[in-house]
Amino acid sequence: MRVLNIAYQQLRRYGKTRVSWAQKLTFGLIKNDHYTQVFSDRDVAAFEAPLGIRDLGVGKANRRLLETVEAFDPDLVIAGHCDMISNDTLKAIKRQQPNCIIAHCNNDPLFVPSNVERIKHRAEVTDAIFVSTGRRELKMFEGIGARVYHMPNPVEPAIENLDNSQRTDLPIDLLFCSNSNNFTKRLQMVKYLKDQLGDKLNFKTYGSFGEPPVWGRDYDRALAQTKMGLNFNRQDTHYWYASARMAQLAGNGILQFTSDKLHFDELLPPESVVYFSNEDDLLAKIREFHGDDAKRRAWAARARNFFHTEMNSKLYAQYIVEASTLQPFSHDYVWARDIELDGTLK
Repeated sequence: MRVLNIAYQQLRRYGKTRVSWAQKLTFGLIKNDHYTQVFSDRDVAAFEAPLGIRDLGVGKANRRLLETVEAFDPDLVIAGHCDMISNDTLKAIKRQQPNCIIAHCNNDPLFVPSNVERIKHRAEVTDAIFVSTGRRELKMFEGIGARVYHMPNPVEPAIENLDNSQRTDLPIDLLFCSNSNNFTKRLQMVKYLKDQLGDKLNFKTYGSFGEPPVWGRDYDRALAQTKMGLNFNRQDTHYWYASARMAQLAGNGILQFTSDKLHFDELLPPESVVYFSNEDDLLAKIREFHGDDAKRRAWAARARNFFHTEMNSKLYAQYIVEASTLQPFSHDYVWARDIELDGTLK
């Protein structure tokens, strides 16, 4: 199949990039032998704009996308986080290529109101929508146009290539990386942990409390030194929603702590992720696993194996292709066992 993946490719970061689910999707599509092209709306807009002023290049980026579709002739267009591409342009793709399927993938949380509106907006012109919040939370989008599916955050073996579950010489005991304080009070809990743990653990909090954030190589180096990590969303309110942090930690064999309010115990195997109910429960469990390194390594290894076996980029990409095109599922996708092919709950 010929697939066009529209998503920000971070070309102008020149290597100082964030780990990208869109890039993992591209890798997975290629591994499944799909002829895949990418189109980076933000980068094209900047490259085409007068004086490189990105906002002045939005119209040109939309026209360049239509040129790309004409030249590439895709069977499937996947529109990710590409707000510079208008719904009118997606409609024009449909007119230009009437047999082309168009899907939208959205990896942002539903507790941000503008993101809910963004999904509803894309549902007007797409065939299928994939959201990284669990299927039970997606009923609000039923009947507004596109079929709606849950998608996980995958691991990619070329990116999550560490296995810290096999190491005992790691200098960072606990890690939390962040760069956003919008719609969240999570730093209150992080501060509580820092105060309670003191100097008994090497607890790094890049991006908070005066520590600069880390990207690209520096983020990889931080992960490479870490035993345990905090998987804190900005809010813990939505079923099966976690940021890409969950896959990054699990895929690298780093034991993670996450809220029991997200119900990931219904998706992930037992004794793989540590769930907590409140800050005192979390503090006790951090101390427990810090004091039992064999247990830390065993749980982290189990999570790593599960993610690399059942939630990898190859399965993730093929699921999006099959659901978008209404093909029978070729794999028993663990995150879709309660979903019919048309996106409805069984």
